Amino acid sequence: MCLTGVDYFSTLGYQPGIAALAAGALSPVATLLLVALTLLGALPTYRAVAEQSPHGLGSLSMLESLLPGWRGKLLVLFLLGFVATAFIVTITLSAADATAHVLHNPFVPEFLHGTQVPVTLVLIAALGAVFLLGFSEAISIAVVLVAVYLLLNVVVVATAVQHVLAAPELVANWRNVLEADYASPVAMIAVSLYVMPKLALGLSGFETGVAVMPLVRGELAQRVKGARKLLTTAALIMSVFLITSSFATTVLIPPAEFAEGGQANGRALAYLAHEYLGDWFGTAYDISTIAILWFAGASAMAGLLNIVPRYLPRYGMAPDWARASRPMVLLFTLVSFAITLFFGADVESQGGAYATGVLALILSAAVAVTLSALKRRLTRSAIFFGVVTLIFAYATVANIIERPDGLVIALFFVLAIVVTSLVSRATRSTELRVTRISLDDTARRFLHEVGEIHLIANEPHERDQKEYVDKCREAWERHRLRQKEGLLFLEVTVPDASEFESELRVVGEERYGFRVLTVESATIPNAIAAILLHLRDQTGKLPHVYFHWVEGNPVPALLRYLVFGGGDVPPLTREVLRQAEPEIERRPIVHVG
Repeated sequence: MCLTGVDYFSTLGYQPGIAALAAGALSPVATLLLVALTLLGALPTYRAVAEQSPHGLGSLSMLESLLPGWRGKLLVLFLLGFVATAFIVTITLSAADATAHVLHNPFVPEFLHGTQVPVTLVLIAALGAVFLLGFSEAISIAVVLVAVYLLLNVVVVATAVQHVLAAPELVANWRNVLEADYASPVAMIAVSLYVMPKLALGLSGFETGVAVMPLVRGELAQRVKGARKLLTTAALIMSVFLITSSFATTVLIPPAEFAEGGQANGRALAYLAHEYLGDWFGTAYDISTIAILWFAGASAMAGLLNIVPRYLPRYGMAPDWARASRPMVLLFTLVSFAITLFFGADVESQGGAYATGVLALILSAAVAVTLSALKRRLTRSAIFFGVVTLIFAYATVANIIERPDGLVIALFFVLAIVVTSLVSRATRSTELRVTRISLDDTARRFLHEVGEIHLIANEPHERDQKEYVDKCREAWERHRLRQKEGLLFLEVTVPDASEFESELRVVGEERYGFRVLTVESATIPNAIAAILLHLRDQTGKLPHVYFHWVEGNPVPALLRYLVFGGGDVPPLTREVLRQAEPEIERRPIVHVG
């Protein structure tokens, strides 16, 4: 829970201030609606995700499995852009808010005032430097940071609530402002719903909560139960803090202090800590807040470094340099620098971008559990999660319309990820891409009974007697091969060309007196090449494979290979063999006629 909490609970550092700027005196009402959405929408959604994705892969893996083929993978690539937005802005927003706590502390030297951007860049650079040296998330560090931070927040919020109760005229003034600005409770709720997307930062911990599931002790059932308890506990703790902190800060802090340049800008609870508990306690609170915000950035960086090995290598879409963490750390650090400079290290202005990433992730989770419920014919669950999906869709769209900068950043990441991934997939397309090959008993018997290994590559169509007779006639006319030489047909079918790696199971069968080896693979040329090399190693014989030329423009054929796994098979098969076996004498022979 504390690993989740460094991301989730750390938003208390800036959430009350951003809520006050977005909703003004209406902030407690809008926060109450956000808490209702948390407990009645986001929490049930992620409890369902925890059940259906217990290995920590989250809602993205659910969508990948529910939408097989290229649709699922392209959707995952698209959503990874929003994941990157959420994590990168977590780094920049947390660093900017940590800087606000540093610069507003009364013990900080005067010459540092007005250096928001340089100090934020230094904090981000320090974070990157730690990861370059080698960083490993320590649960013990997270537990200490979260425990101390929550304890200090309990003291601050309890003290603030005590001052509110001791001064009922403050509450009366707040109510008078609400009644003057809004004609009825219905108007308050309507405006709260309108500004609620800006408060979505308070929903940031759910995807992280699912990601830490592999650390939950126990078998699968116990892991799901523990993860659900984790999510529920974190949501309840955060809900209490959100409601009480929003109410206390709105009532006690003058509105002008929330604005840019004000003492409560980006640090509302810290303002109260200094105001009511003294500068020494306030400094301790600042240090705790800075530490947890910094560690939230570290958690986000670790999450980014975890995305690439979790998804892209399985798609064949990770470039070689992406396998090393240090180049990725440098890349993410530079991107964080750029976003910090773009927003001027301002906490409130980054809230829209952060909310865009968070809402997109929760929306994807709601869509995933809705589709899953429909697939399993759970009508009531499908209706419930469908309504939740519509609510989060509204919040996402409203946030994008209000502050489109988050969408711009997300689309930048989407474009970068998709282009890099597709280029990587193209450059790695001639790898063997086969993890394991096995032959059934019939296939082994065929190979044992033949002398030299002559494989005729056949694209299966009707698979009737005429097809094989015609293929044998073609083998004689183009290669002078006779059936008595022990010809074997090799047929590769592609069930899902979007997969990068395949495990091949070669099955032997007799059809109309002909011997046929059948296999399923994500790509035809790579499978044929891998089978040839496997047969060479198993039998000690150099296999021969026979093709006929493919007519037509080679460019569309190459595209068919990249997308559908087929294309101009003969030259591609030879290229895969050339890369896999540098010694010409040991390389299986490809014949084309």
